[in-house]
Amino acid sequence: MNASAETPEPYVPPPSEAPLKEIINLRFSDPFRWLMLGWRDLMAAKGIALFYGVCFWTMAVVLGAVFRSKPEYAMSIASGCLLVGPFLAMGLYEVSRRREQGIPNELSVSLTCWDSHVRSMGMLVLVLIVLELLWGRASLVVFAVFFNTGMPSTTGVIQAVFNPENWEFLAVYLAVGGFFAGLVYATAVVSIPMILDRDTDAISAGITSLQVVFSNLPVMLLWGALLTALVVVSLIPWGAGLLIIGPWLGHASWHAYRGSVRWLDENVKVTPTT
Repeated sequence: MNASAETPEPYVPPPSEAPLKEIINLRFSDPFRWLMLGWRDLMAAKGIALFYGVCFWTMAVVLGAVFRSKPEYAMSIASGCLLVGPFLAMGLYEVSRRREQGIPNELSVSLTCWDSHVRSMGMLVLVLIVLELLWGRASLVVFAVFFNTGMPSTTGVIQAVFNPENWEFLAVYLAVGGFFAGLVYATAVVSIPMILDRDTDAISAGITSLQVVFSNLPVMLLWGALLTALVVVSLIPWGAGLLIIGPWLGHASWHAYRGSVRWLDENVKVTPTT
């Protein structure tokens, strides 16, 4: 054969049509600005905020009651709260999103805003539950290594944690808990509002959340510390502070997402409402 075979052209994939995002360089003042904007959203929709605050407070009361009476079931109840919590938080994000865009808010709309994102939300919640189960299993392993008395009671757990003679156990327990808490935080800190805002998949949202945390680690550690401190304060007394602090942090978390991720396909810069 005299005709030579033509060399096929290498395949070049078409450019992605997905909108490009930019991780914003954050300042230490930004977390406090997010809290301020979240408080404005709460004040603008007090009735809706109170509804979600009651939901958060009810979950905390149930979890506390189970932990005191049947600690072996606390992990199951915590998993249930972790399943319901993100959907409640998305309702608060929707309130902030609509206020940012100048759209009137309704409780019914915030309660159903997740229905068009249920697959992505379900996948993300599944990842969070798996992390929580691994966290619980790792905690039991730590107890098994340092104690041989079986599953401790509520009193036993508290005594073990606060006994200064168990400092080695406490150090390992806090290290393991801190690792898993940090992993959950880094995965979820902006992923849920991103799913609501951009209707993206859970994997892309989780990766973006991790990028935000590791690109602005000192500021995001400050944000995590503020969230933790406010949650601890809200639990005294009897978790009643969650009635206000719970929805406040939900609104503020929306602004944390909007303040740390910029989408390059947005033609008009949205100015937060005052």
